[in-house]
Amino acid sequence: MSACVPTRATDPSDSDRTRRIHRPHSPPPTPPRRFRIAGADVSASIAVFLIALPLSLGIALATGAPLQAGLVAAAVGGIVAGRLGGSPLQVSGPAAGLTVVTADLIHRYGWRTTCAITVLAGVVQLGLGCLRVARTALAVSPAIVHGMLAGIGVTIAVAQLHIVLGGTPQSSVLDNLRGLPAQLARVQPSAVWASALTLVLLFLWPRIPGRTGRLLRRIPAALVAVGGATVAVSLAGLTLPKVDLPSWSSHALAGLPEGPVLGLAAAVLTTTLVCSVQSLLGAVAVDKLAAGRPDLLAAGPGTGRSARVGRSDLDRELLGQGAANIVSGTLGGLPVAGVAVRSSANVQAGAVSRNSTMLHGVLVVIAALLMVPALEFIPLASLAALVMAVGIQMVSLHHIRTVTRHREVLVYAVTTLGVVLLGVLEGVSLGIAVAVGVALHRLTRTRITHDESEGVHHVHVRGQLTFLAVPRLSRVLHLVPRGADVVVELDGSFMDHAAYESLHDWQKTHTAQGGSVELTGRRPGTRIAEPSDSADCRCRPWTPWRNHQCERPSTAPGAGHMGAPGEPGTAPGPSVPRESSGHELARGISAFQRNTAPIVRGELARLAREGQQPSQLFLTCADSRLVTSMITSSGPGDLFVVRNVGNLVPPPASPRPGEESGDDSVAAAIEYAVDVLKVRSITVCGHSGCGAMQALLNSEPGGAPTPLKRWLRHGLPSLERMADDGRPWARLAGRAPADAVEQLCLTNVVQQLEHLRAHESVARALREGGLELHGMYFHVGEAQSYLLTEASGTEVFDHVSDAEGLPSPA
Repeated sequence: MSACVPTRATDPSDSDRTRRIHRPHSPPPTPPRRFRIAGADVSASIAVFLIALPLSLGIALATGAPLQAGLVAAAVGGIVAGRLGGSPLQVSGPAAGLTVVTADLIHRYGWRTTCAITVLAGVVQLGLGCLRVARTALAVSPAIVHGMLAGIGVTIAVAQLHIVLGGTPQSSVLDNLRGLPAQLARVQPSAVWASALTLVLLFLWPRIPGRTGRLLRRIPAALVAVGGATVAVSLAGLTLPKVDLPSWSSHALAGLPEGPVLGLAAAVLTTTLVCSVQSLLGAVAVDKLAAGRPDLLAAGPGTGRSARVGRSDLDRELLGQGAANIVSGTLGGLPVAGVAVRSSANVQAGAVSRNSTMLHGVLVVIAALLMVPALEFIPLASLAALVMAVGIQMVSLHHIRTVTRHREVLVYAVTTLGVVLLGVLEGVSLGIAVAVGVALHRLTRTRITHDESEGVHHVHVRGQLTFLAVPRLSRVLHLVPRGADVVVELDGSFMDHAAYESLHDWQKTHTAQGGSVELTGRRPGTRIAEPSDSADCRCRPWTPWRNHQCERPSTAPGAGHMGAPGEPGTAPGPSVPRESSGHELARGISAFQRNTAPIVRGELARLAREGQQPSQLFLTCADSRLVTSMITSSGPGDLFVVRNVGNLVPPPASPRPGEESGDDSVAAAIEYAVDVLKVRSITVCGHSGCGAMQALLNSEPGGAPTPLKRWLRHGLPSLERMADDGRPWARLAGRAPADAVEQLCLTNVVQQLEHLRAHESVARALREGGLELHGMYFHVGEAQSYLLTEASGTEVFDHVSDAEGLPSPA
C-alpha cells in the first residue's frame, strides 16, 4: 500500500485539524492581518473631506454638469485612485484644471457623451500606464503647464463672475467679456452680497492671528466660507438660486458617444492630456511635500527606519487615474485628476498612508446619501465665488516670476492666451510649438564680442558654440593682433567638433606667434589646451585644492606645472615661493571677475534693485572651514549670516545703571533679521573640532580677562549643561560623540537655542507662529550635516540625506 494513501477514513474534524497544522520545516503560518486605520489618517481624511465637498459642488456648477457629478468624481477619485494609484498621499477628484475642458465638451456633445469621453480617456490612460511612459509627461516645459493652468484659471474666473453678479455665463471667454457690461447693468445685490461674504471669509479665515487663529485654522477656509454664507443668506431670508440635487434615481449615466469621430478623438486626447499631466505633476509635488515630513521618510542605510510612504510610482499613478476615470465616467461623474489643494491639505494634516485618501472618498459617499437636505441650502453664488477664487489663484505670480527668470515668458504668455481664446488643446499645442522654437533659437543664436581692456583682449562667446557660429568666431579671432594676451570666455554649455577644431587651431597658431591664450567657461576648469600648456590655474571648486590658490610654475628650465594638489597630469618641478596674501587676494578677485561675475551679475543686479529678502538667519562659527553657502546649497540673498567665535548667542541681559552692554552685536543682528527682514527660520550651526569649545574645556579660572575670555563666558552655560547629570546628553543618531569636545559642541547648539528663545523679538515671533528655530551640527571631516530633532525629551542630531527636509522645529 502506498504511504501516500490514508489507511483509514478521514474524519471531517481531522481534516480541519490537519489544515491548521503546518508542514514540518515550513515557516509558521502568518497570523491574519487586521485592517487598522491610523488616527492621523482619520483626522486627515476629515480635513480633506471638508475641503472637497464644497469644491466638488462648485466645480460641477462651473462646468454645467449635474451637481451630483462632482460628488461622484470626488468619491471615485478618493476610493479608486486612492487605492490603485502610485502616489499614496495624492488626493484625486474633480479638478479646477479640467473645468474648461469639461464645460466645452458638455456644450458640444451633451452630458452623456461627455461621460463616455471620460471613460475612453481612462482607457487611454490605462494603455499609457501599461506602456510605462508616465515619465515622458514630465518633459513638458513647466512654462507650458503653468500657462495652461493660468489660462484655465482666467476662463473660470470670467465665467463665474457672471454667476457672482446674479447672471448666467456664456460658453466662451470672449462672449463672457462682451456680456460683462450688460451683466453689470442688471446686477443682483443679494447674489453679490453672498459672494462677497464668501470671499471675505475665504481670505480672512487663514489670517486670524494668535493661538485662537491656530485653533480655528484647523477648519478649512473653503468650508467656513460656504457655510458662513449659507447661514447668513438663510438668516437674512434672501431669495437666491440654491443647490438643486435631484434624486439619485434620475441621475444620468454614461451613454454611447455621439458625434464626429475626429471631434471625439480630439476630446479624448485633450481630456487624457490634461488629466495625466496634472496628476503626474501633482504626484511629484506631493513627493516634495512629503520629503518635509520626517515621519514619512523612506528607509535609508543606517537610519533604522522603515519606509512608510515611498516615492510615487508614476506609471502606477497613471493606471490608478485611468481606472478612476473609467469608473467615474460610467457612474456619471466628472473627469478625475490629482488635485493640488486637497493633496497638500492631506500631507499637512498628517496623513501617513493611502487610507486617508480612501476614507475621504467614503465620507463623500455618506454625505451624498445623507446630507442632501443640508446641501440644498447652499447658494449657487457662494459656490461660484469659491470657484472664482480658485481660478484667480491659478494665475500664480510666483510662476510668472519663475518663467521670467528662465526667459520663458513668451511660452507662458502664448499658452495662456491660446487656452483663453482657442481652447486647452489648441493653447497647449501653441505653447509646445513656441517652446520648440525658443529652444532652437537658443541653440543657434550665438553672440561673439571682442573688446580690449588694459592691454588684454577679451573674446566673449555667449550661447552654444556650433558649426553655424564658426565663421563669426573665426572672423572675431582674426581681429586679435599677433602676440597679444587673450582671454576667451565661453559662456555656454555645448561645443561641437567643428567649433573645437577651429578654436584649438587658432590657439596653437596664436601661441606660436608669441601670444598667450586663456580659456575660461561657465563650468569651472573648462580648458581647450594641450597637456603641456601649464600656464593656467587648474584648480576646480570643491575638489582638492590649497586655499583655492594654484601656485605659478617656475620659469626655470625643466620646471613643470604646479597645479592643484592631486591634479592629474601635473609634472613635478622646483619649489616655488608662495605668493603674498595680498597677491593671493588679488588673484582670487580677478578669478571671480573673470569666471563668476558674468554668471551672477544678473542675479546680483536684481538683488540690488529689490533689496535683500532672506528666508532664514544662519548663525554659525567663524571657523574658516565652514562655507555656509556650500553646506546649505544657497546663493546670494538666501541667508542672513551671523558668524562669531563658537556660534554663541549671548542671552539678553539688562546692563547695570550707567553701563552699556558690550554684546549687542548678535542681539542687534537677531532683532534686525526677525523684525525688519521677517526671516521665517533661525538656524544655530555648530561644527566638529571647534576651537572655541576646546578653549572652554581647557579654560582655568583666573588670569588676565582677554577679549577672547570675556566673549567665551557666554559659553559657560553650555559647560554647566553638559555637567548636569539631571539632563540627558545631546547625541548624534547612530553613534556616541567622539570625545568631550564633540559632546560640548552638540550641547552648545542646544543651549544657544535656549538663549535665542529668550530674546524678545524671537519670543514674539514664535508666539505668533511666524518663526521656526533649528539646530544643526556639521562634521567637517565627514562633510555630513546633522539636524536637531527633539523626541521623548532627548536631543538627537539626525543625519540629513538627499531625501530629507527639515525636521520639526527644535
